[in-house]
Amino acid sequence: MISYLEFEKPIASLEQRIKEMRTLESDDGVDVASEIERLETKSDELLASTYASLSPWQKTQVARHPQRPHFRDYIEHAFTDFMPLGGDRAYGDDEAIMGGFAKLGDRRVMVIGHEKGNDTQSRIKHNFGMGKPEGYRKAIRLMELAGRFGLPVVTLVDTSGAFPGIEAEERGQAEAIARSTEACLALPTPMVSVIVGEGGSGGAVALASAERVLMLEHAVYSVISPEGCASILWRTSEKAADAAQAMKITAQHLKRLGVIDRIVKEPVGGAHRDAQRTAVTLGKAIGEELDKLGKMDSEAILALREKRFLELGG
Repeated sequence: MISYLEFEKPIASLEQRIKEMRTLESDDGVDVASEIERLETKSDELLASTYASLSPWQKTQVARHPQRPHFRDYIEHAFTDFMPLGGDRAYGDDEAIMGGFAKLGDRRVMVIGHEKGNDTQSRIKHNFGMGKPEGYRKAIRLMELAGRFGLPVVTLVDTSGAFPGIEAEERGQAEAIARSTEACLALPTPMVSVIVGEGGSGGAVALASAERVLMLEHAVYSVISPEGCASILWRTSEKAADAAQAMKITAQHLKRLGVIDRIVKEPVGGAHRDAQRTAVTLGKAIGEELDKLGKMDSEAILALREKRFLELGG
């Protein structure tokens, strides 16, 4: 069952009506096929029109949808032969940031990303996708491993930000994020990063400093959450919608600003309505980008990456 967001209530009402009509048809044998077809058409049209005009705050809600696909879903539907690698060889393993060898089509890659979990137990296990220092140090280890083996790196970014707890600070959170960002920039092989849900603060940048940055259509990417921004500027999180509008956090805004390179379409109604189709579409887009980058040598890739970030905001 799909969890409906606040702005989807009219769609939910229509789909509930369709469900009731189908029950009536099966229980009483009443022919309501034409009415069901009419309601389905109306529901599809309303869904399409609603998602074609989402506000930045509504896109934030979609990016955070509890049923939105995460790292494990993309591994299942877009990649094959995934071999997970764990641990930072210094402190321990971090379940919020996962990674390992995999195949994308016929190409071997190193894939790294945030995992938020899909129910209460798994969300706690994966710390809601908020990486700790050992997670970013694991990412560094995997990027360096990819560099040694000449493998391209794919990162799937989906975090509200790095974990801000005391234990993370004690273990050097800021340094780990900075080193991970540095590892991205120094990687001698092609790197494609995708913002698949939330791209929040340095916790996202630490895995997204690539020469090609993609975003799913309804993902968001910003230096701070809309609620955090509103709390600073207006002293209340109730202004989050205004903050989201002002910060230009959507894929469409960021594409125009040159922060990202490509927007990947989602199924009508968001990725959570068809995780498999979303993953297949995304896998194809990543493959196309790697095909282009695969024609370049290490020096050209490093120069492209440097040029990309030096020109931001220029």
